[in-house]
Amino acid sequence: MNEELLLDDPRTLPAYTLDGSQAAVRNDHDTSPKMLARKAMLHGPILSTILKLAWPTIVVLLVQTLVGVAEVYYVGRLGMLALAGTALVFPFWSLMTMVSNGGMGSGVSSAVARAIGADRHDDADALVFHGLVLAMVSGVIFSLGAWLLGPTIFSLLGGRGEALSVALHYSNYIFAGAIPIWIVSQLTSALRGAGNMRVPAIVTLAGALVLIPASPALIFGFGPIPRFGVAGAGIAVGAYYSIACLLLLRYMASGRSGLKLAWVPLQWRHFADILRVGLLSTIAIVQTNLTVIAVTGAFGVFGIHALAAYGIASRLDYFLIPVLFGLGTALLTMVGVNIGAGHVQRAKRIAWIGGGLGALLIGPVGLITALYPNLWLHLFSHDAAVVAPAAIYLRRVALVYGLLAFGFSLGFASQGSGRMFWPFAAGTSRLLIAAGLGWLAVAHFGAGIATLSLIGAAAIVVDAFVCSIPMFNGSFGSTPGK
Repeated sequence: MNEELLLDDPRTLPAYTLDGSQAAVRNDHDTSPKMLARKAMLHGPILSTILKLAWPTIVVLLVQTLVGVAEVYYVGRLGMLALAGTALVFPFWSLMTMVSNGGMGSGVSSAVARAIGADRHDDADALVFHGLVLAMVSGVIFSLGAWLLGPTIFSLLGGRGEALSVALHYSNYIFAGAIPIWIVSQLTSALRGAGNMRVPAIVTLAGALVLIPASPALIFGFGPIPRFGVAGAGIAVGAYYSIACLLLLRYMASGRSGLKLAWVPLQWRHFADILRVGLLSTIAIVQTNLTVIAVTGAFGVFGIHALAAYGIASRLDYFLIPVLFGLGTALLTMVGVNIGAGHVQRAKRIAWIGGGLGALLIGPVGLITALYPNLWLHLFSHDAAVVAPAAIYLRRVALVYGLLAFGFSLGFASQGSGRMFWPFAAGTSRLLIAAGLGWLAVAHFGAGIATLSLIGAAAIVVDAFVCSIPMFNGSFGSTPGK
């Protein structure tokens, strides 16, 4: 019998759990956390292992989302100019965090997971150091970009007078912490790649618990703490990440995580292993942002009320992201470990089960929202001129949220396999359909909001289909740099 098929057949394997409660087939006497996690991902029950890996990330990201809402509330108390100024900066701050975690961070997670799956533990350790180098370079690029290009970019976006001054003040402080932010992102991504979800969750949760009281204290002043105004929000974020960065560096250098951060000679093959996934994942994130910007512009053609309608309707997407990202990172790690170990058929089963789980979790939310859109919309507005077009959008697009989750999950599974062409192609197709075709339909053929929304739904369907192609054509298991 084919050895790979034998290894991939769950009937021939004992069930391992993340706590290592059952004995190991290989390395029986190795009970280190890293090896127990590896055995669980290679031989454990798939669904329960996915859930155990995913839930810590989901919980802390939901908390982090609430922290972001709280910060907007704090800044709003400083007045409309403060809100306008920080709004100019937010898209670029959001882009940096998405790229550092879901772009390059996915590259680090995928490379580490495949190395551990293949028992290349020295390579896994070396990848941590190479990820650190990339983090420092990227942090410098974002800091310099904000300081040098900020005035021009914020002006082009409509920043004028005091609003522009606030934007520059806020940007200078928050991007001053770009390097520690990138380091934290890359180190926690490496830990996720090794199956250690607990420490990244603790770091994120600690950040939320610190920032909730620290932001208002620094913004408005408290006791001996002076009032910094809008800069206080940036100072709080930078201070937290600087402390978290130092603690993580010490933790990783100790080797207690199962990964050892140490100075190693730089090798292009390690950078290539990270960038193979990281670069295309970053481009995919840029594609997503461009799609949102273009669709926002298309809705803007119908007037300010339609623009506001799209804003509150599409905001639901951002509340789904923590669930999807938590599930996606679990799939990335499990698939990466199994691909690295040569368990291709098991990796495919993990991807299918993860995609189905994503659809099962998010699909009902979309269905309920499509049937009763006001349950969501009335949280933000009761203005009929805003709610009516928003309901038109949700009744069409929310119906395919299950496929949105399915495609998103398979995209992360492909990241774990080290192959990014099809997720990249899916993002490109969605950009061309939702943004390109949608804009063309509205601007040149006089289509209405209903047609524009149907085009957006069609883009999600195509995205999910394209993401599933590698599951059938053999490219999913074609592993680079094993």
